[in-house]
Amino acid sequence: MRVSLLQMNVALASEAENTATLLRLAEDAMRNKSERPDVLVLPELWTTGFYPRPIKAHADPSGARARRVLAALSKRFGVNVVGGSVARLEGGKAYNTCYIADRSGAIIASYDKCHLFTPSGENRDFTAGERLVTFALDGVSCAVAICYDLRFPALFSALARAGAEVLFLPAAWPKVRLPHWRVLLRARAIENQIFVCACNAASKDRTLGGHSVLLDPWGESLGEAAGTEAIVTADLPLARRRSVKEKLNIFDDWREALYQKPPVSCTPLRRES
Repeated sequence: MRVSLLQMNVALASEAENTATLLRLAEDAMRNKSERPDVLVLPELWTTGFYPRPIKAHADPSGARARRVLAALSKRFGVNVVGGSVARLEGGKAYNTCYIADRSGAIIASYDKCHLFTPSGENRDFTAGERLVTFALDGVSCAVAICYDLRFPALFSALARAGAEVLFLPAAWPKVRLPHWRVLLRARAIENQIFVCACNAASKDRTLGGHSVLLDPWGESLGEAAGTEAIVTADLPLARRRSVKEKLNIFDDWREALYQKPPVSCTPLRRES
């Protein structure tokens, strides 16, 4: 599976400009027919940036505009698209939603960001998702999480235990917290023995961190961007994951029942005289 991360310069509150940027980068990624990727990955909130307020005024009703763009893009090039995320307006509520399109242009899955970044007030502007999703691209079991979800390891272990081999992570991660980005991405790849394809946004004012990266199940980089607009492409050697699991399958030793028990509060042992 060959994956291209489209690390866009995302402009705030300019859907037309951002759509034009997406199409330009997608055309660049697909230009060489002999080296075309199987999957294009977009960053978080690529239509609006992260994010203009009030977000409901900028949100896409039922995600219709974004779905049309993603479906047309995937159908035009015959490529799978992990559509970053967009602000979706549904029933008077805003959701941070990722759409996945297959090579035919069909929207085969969607995911609403489950963990909302309270320090910025995202939890007041958006409604959190309530379900995790997996899906297949070209027969490969995949999953998606969004940005702040990265800080919640239980989400990743649940997806890995459900059979996900490749995890896509669209993000709008700030430059100031890039050290966390690097460490957490590698930790999630290693501890779950999965490929992690993390597509961060960039921005002309350099507040967003870029450094999109493709990681193998050992946490080794297969390709990484710097902080500016870029396309990162690499082949995911899927057999490598099988080799890792043959050597060290951590889920063989997983003890789910143990983790559901409350920890025992111990008291100091009495000192023998």
